[in-house]
Amino acid sequence: MAHDDVHPVSLACGDCPIRHRAVCARCESDELDELESIKYYRSFEAGQTVIWAGDKMDFVASVVTGIATLTQTLEDGRTQMVGLLLPSDFVGRPGRATAAYNVTATTDILMCCFRRKPFEEMMERTPHIAQRLLQMTLDELDAAREWMLLLGRKTAREKIASLLSIVARRDASIKLRNATGRTTFDLPLTREAMADYLGLTLETVSRQISALKRDGVIELEGKRHVTVPDMDRLLIEAGDDSDGGFLV
Repeated sequence: MAHDDVHPVSLACGDCPIRHRAVCARCESDELDELESIKYYRSFEAGQTVIWAGDKMDFVASVVTGIATLTQTLEDGRTQMVGLLLPSDFVGRPGRATAAYNVTATTDILMCCFRRKPFEEMMERTPHIAQRLLQMTLDELDAAREWMLLLGRKTAREKIASLLSIVARRDASIKLRNATGRTTFDLPLTREAMADYLGLTLETVSRQISALKRDGVIELEGKRHVTVPDMDRLLIEAGDDSDGGFLV
């Protein structure tokens, strides 16, 4: 069985690719120094469980690279995917000692972890961290409400287009680019994972992706490299406004 590893490479905060979006985005240099003293890196292989719901969490973390899923298991064993963790998303909740959901690596992921107790103590005396975490939590709440709309009311084609737009805009944000006009990104999810997350069959996902490609909404190189010739058109296909849609 795969196991997690403390990552051997030390990444300076100033060189971190998610620095401008992470929980530490507003920290001053002295605050970053303090975070450095309580942080460490952990890597997980695709398919590996990061933590099980109900397990004690001795850390909180930011996803640096890769994607993980949040799932909840019902009493009869059925599992429902309830969220995605993309780069810069926060894992864990200060003040809560146990995990609320299963967290599973969909791709190989790298997480910047902070020991939970020192992080909670630092958050209490560091407004920059507390304010940023509050903002991220509210954004997450808005995104969850939008996702309820997607799962409950959108067509299969709109669901696929919505997911593609979410990943495209997050990728652009991490790379400090505007997700407008022609946009290119690598889709980190398999079609099986997309089907599971969207509540669709694998056949439906494949059929809708092929239809979007045939209609010129997207271009594909292989199964994962996606080019969107016109982001506004993709957002229209998703049923979202060109100036907003999902919060990412």
